[in-house]
Amino acid sequence: MRTVIATSFTPTLDSGRARRTHGIVRALADLGPIDLVYGAFGADQPDRAFAEIEGLTMHRVERPGALGRLPAYARARLRRVPDDFARGIWPGVARRTAELSTDPGTRVVAEGPVAAAALLGLASRREAIYDAHNLESTFRHRLDDAGMSQSDLERFERLLLNTFSENWMVSPADMEGAAALAPEARLRLVPNVVDVAAIEPVPPRTDERKVLFVADLTYEPNRGALRFLLEEAMPALWERAADVELVVAGKGSAEVEAGDPRVRPTGFVPDLRDVYLGAGCVAVPLLEGGGSPLKFVEALAYRVPVAATPRAAAGLEVRAGEHYVEGGTEGDSFAAALLAALDPAQGNPLALAGRELAEREYSIEALGRRLAS
Repeated sequence: MRTVIATSFTPTLDSGRARRTHGIVRALADLGPIDLVYGAFGADQPDRAFAEIEGLTMHRVERPGALGRLPAYARARLRRVPDDFARGIWPGVARRTAELSTDPGTRVVAEGPVAAAALLGLASRREAIYDAHNLESTFRHRLDDAGMSQSDLERFERLLLNTFSENWMVSPADMEGAAALAPEARLRLVPNVVDVAAIEPVPPRTDERKVLFVADLTYEPNRGALRFLLEEAMPALWERAADVELVVAGKGSAEVEAGDPRVRPTGFVPDLRDVYLGAGCVAVPLLEGGGSPLKFVEALAYRVPVAATPRAAAGLEVRAGEHYVEGGTEGDSFAAALLAALDPAQGNPLALAGRELAEREYSIEALGRRLAS
């Protein structure tokens, strides 16, 4: 089957959102040719990983001026699309998607809420899929988005869920939330995946004394997780094990100012294998947010022990004590989880089971099997 995918961003690999898009495109490319329509925003050029996908054709849509965006913005606001999403709509994305999908047998996928808002008109006329990156109304109203009340977000998401013929949700928790929000909506579980086959797992841990935190720090839930680590969990851990270091990697990490020499920011690292290789465990201390954290899945794929909060694990089919060590949302509790994960006798069996889970449920191949059914 041929697929046309619309996204509001230049396709890259520098965020969880972008990596989800890449996983979806990779999996669908094994099922037929793909046209990827993208708004030229966020990066100058697509990541070369997209150019290497066989059967993929990319269509760049340039950003129009304010007057050019105004009609689409006005239509979106009349549909009560929240301002933050309406301002991101480029009419050219919807127009090019419609041109490429005149054949009724073509599958149309809107990547994320902005692209879905842009394609509302098209989705009301023909079958189309909304790929939700998160259930936004479960947490986004608590962030720094002015005017983003929970009721506004719920109304918007209900509109998307009821308009699109199918909705791809990231996690079982998001499936439940979407079903409660729009009981008649058609939902499918489409989890975040990584290219597990391309990730060579690290050797079993011996006594590496580094905690690794990898995240896109432009995303507020990730910044909150880092604050928790720096202000509560690591100080509690250092009272018991003063030699442990914290390595902070990912987009925005170069600006981290910790005030402790044991905190080592790396900045954005294109190839993370070396930082995983040096890590004794990976910390995923999310306190809020939706979906499923890709860095959790990536750590499983690298076969590194993981310490995570219940919130971080909620979006994945993982079990505490089998695939990861669970830590609470108090500093002492999460510090204890980190120490347990750093212990090779405890951490290595969990990491081995985690790698097996990643291969089975969170690989490109596993996603392809889901989407083919």
